[in-house]
Amino acid sequence: MRIVRWNLSSRARQLSGGDAIVVSIPKSGRTWLRTFLCAYFCEKAGRPFTLHPEQDQGIPRLIYTHDLFEQRTKADRWDRLRGKYLIPASERRRRPIIFLARDPRDAFVSLYLQLTRRTKETPSELRTKTASELLRDPAFGIVSMVEVMNRWLAEWGEQARFLLVRYETLQESPREGFTQVLYSLGEAVIDEAAFSHAQEFSAFGNMQKLESAGAFASKILRPGDTRDLESFKVRRGKIGGFADYLLASDQEYAASALSKLDPRFGYFVTKKNAMPRTR
Repeated sequence: MRIVRWNLSSRARQLSGGDAIVVSIPKSGRTWLRTFLCAYFCEKAGRPFTLHPEQDQGIPRLIYTHDLFEQRTKADRWDRLRGKYLIPASERRRRPIIFLARDPRDAFVSLYLQLTRRTKETPSELRTKTASELLRDPAFGIVSMVEVMNRWLAEWGEQARFLLVRYETLQESPREGFTQVLYSLGEAVIDEAAFSHAQEFSAFGNMQKLESAGAFASKILRPGDTRDLESFKVRRGKIGGFADYLLASDQEYAASALSKLDPRFGYFVTKKNAMPRTR
């Protein structure tokens, strides 16, 4: 599958010049991964934590993007013509790409709660939709998520400097998952003290506590309403948590969409097993 790309907008400059690209569907654990990496490199450099540590020499500048999915869900007609939210093609060819994947069903539920409980800028026509309605939305829904993930993997899957890392791997085998990411960023030797610090700092409980206290000087890690846990950026992080929010008919619809996901992602759903198997 050949995908033609360009970005003729002023935003192209923001999406260029990085040392690596981290791409994902929204709510795939990107903030968690970013917090770990920032904590690791800040600790290694002996400086206080910041979400923008790349100002120091020797710390890689990472470009975090939702690329095609953002283009589908945010771009107006003029933005689509300019390719406003797309990483320029030249950047994709020369930079390492880290693709952070998550079971689209869990990512969808988390995105639904963000749009309806956290993001004040969500248009009313989206905010008032039920989970069932948004699940079937042509832009924000799970079919769209699967299509975008498949297109990304088709485009980059054979590139030498490409890493597919699953959210579930980071949860179940954090040492393995985070080490793979660091290696892909050129860390030939892992700084064990910095790794242990970053793992502890980015632990779910600590991140939620820091978010609740407003410790981060960024709206990236700020709850929509401190009284509503569902409005937190660091919300649950539960693998398979979609089952607590989707009706049986919605789960069946979502499983059908997931069956079309490229098998290289390692997610497999059977009739006897509503949860994905990974390999």
